[in-house]
Amino acid sequence: MIDVVSATRLSESMFWKSSALGLSLTRLARDGRFRAHVAFENSRGLPEVYNARLDAADAAERVVFVHDDVWLDDYFLAQRVAEGLEVFDVIGVAGNRRRTPFQAAWIFPDGKLERDDAANLSGAVAHGEDPFGAISFFGATPAPCELLDGVFLAANTAALRERAVRFDKRFDFHFYDMDFCRSARAAGLRLGTWPISLTHQSGGAFATPSWVARYETYLAKWKG
Repeated sequence: MIDVVSATRLSESMFWKSSALGLSLTRLARDGRFRAHVAFENSRGLPEVYNARLDAADAAERVVFVHDDVWLDDYFLAQRVAEGLEVFDVIGVAGNRRRTPFQAAWIFPDGKLERDDAANLSGAVAHGEDPFGAISFFGATPAPCELLDGVFLAANTAALRERAVRFDKRFDFHFYDMDFCRSARAAGLRLGTWPISLTHQSGGAFATPSWVARYETYLAKWKG
């Protein structure tokens, strides 16, 4: 089984009726390997929502953490996740093979918010309001990575539990993925990209006041 965990500001009925993730999961409903766990009308940070499923007594063998504004374009998703998690402990759709001091996102090596050299990047993500959007190719995949994009993360639940890897509640909506990846790598877990097709409706919220505040918290925690 695969737990699909997400959070949304929408009501339960509106999520299933209008959100990219809700419509995608409905499309994949015939695949009995998925169990949806969605925090509706959510005001909690993503770490709180995500950790709750990791710590649940009935947690599935594998877990996917995904934003509610994501179209799951890949109808072989369960197979992709299973195959990826045979190779890595945590997988994502895009990431960076290296980690630098003062890194501001998986794609930005510092606070200047300029994309890292292509040789260091891996994966692909499509963007657009509708499914099957325009694709941004970052680099060859699969590839071992130090950091992964938090738009979609899948993991072996037992590996996270055994190494006590969780999401830090201080990073409610920004830097939760950066912090999680660093924690996972510090615990000796294997991270990497895997070829999974999806479309993200958002391009991110870099340099906003809340983002800057979490960046400062992140740098203070990890000393750069």
